Amino acid sequence: MKRYLVAPGQKIDLAEFDAGSTAGWKGGKDKVEAVFLKLNDRLEVLQEKLWAEGERGVLVVLQGMDTSGKDGTIRHAFEGVNPLGVRVASFKAPTEEERGHDFLWRVHPKMPGKGEMVIFNRSHYEDVLVARVRNLVPKKVWKARYEQINQFEKLCADNGTTIVKFFLHIDRDEQKERLKARLADPLKRWKFRLGDLDDRVHWNDYMAAYQDVLAKTSTPWAPWYIVPSNRKWFRNLVVATALVDALDALKIKDPQPAEDLSGVVIE
Repeated sequence: MKRYLVAPGQKIDLAEFDAGSTAGWKGGKDKVEAVFLKLNDRLEVLQEKLWAEGERGVLVVLQGMDTSGKDGTIRHAFEGVNPLGVRVASFKAPTEEERGHDFLWRVHPKMPGKGEMVIFNRSHYEDVLVARVRNLVPKKVWKARYEQINQFEKLCADNGTTIVKFFLHIDRDEQKERLKARLADPLKRWKFRLGDLDDRVHWNDYMAAYQDVLAKTSTPWAPWYIVPSNRKWFRNLVVATALVDALDALKIKDPQPAEDLSGVVIE
């Protein structure tokens, strides 16, 4: 997974990253299912141990352009995890109450508690992406937010939260095909928003904003992965692999019963 990991301070030019790449995988789509099932099983075990341990939390951040597959990643990469210890949170336009506070005020209550895994479908990074591209706040405001985000994530990491962030990278041509398919499918048309086309007009501006996000906020305590996402199966494979690696690195001990059960006999 190191090939997809953004090193702290690394200069990023997304034009140099092939959104259709399957680098690191030997074989095609037909060979991935068995590997993916093993990853799902391993993730299920690790998540249950995290929940039983009840001492640390895990935050997974999913960001990407419209149709990059945030919902699909949640459905597939997290298949099998115990819903008892997993939450999905999303961030839409701030409410009037939220606008009356600092931009991270609404984020902290949605962070994972001890034992929890929380998935952010979009996140606090909207405040240095949409806010920047759409000129919702002055430049000096959104520029200061990179370091504010880093410090916020450092605070959370220092208090036991493991943070893993994924940028689901698709190219503009792939987005076009996915938008057309969404519009044509009666079961998916509800997802189509005219605002998607407005954002598409600003594609280059968004790419510039993402490049700054990746370069300025990938840290040792909250790293970014650039995930090639034109191929959905490969996107899911990369996310699941990186997440299992991150949880394995925690070396979570097998949960122990609260009472001495050595003399228990069940008749």
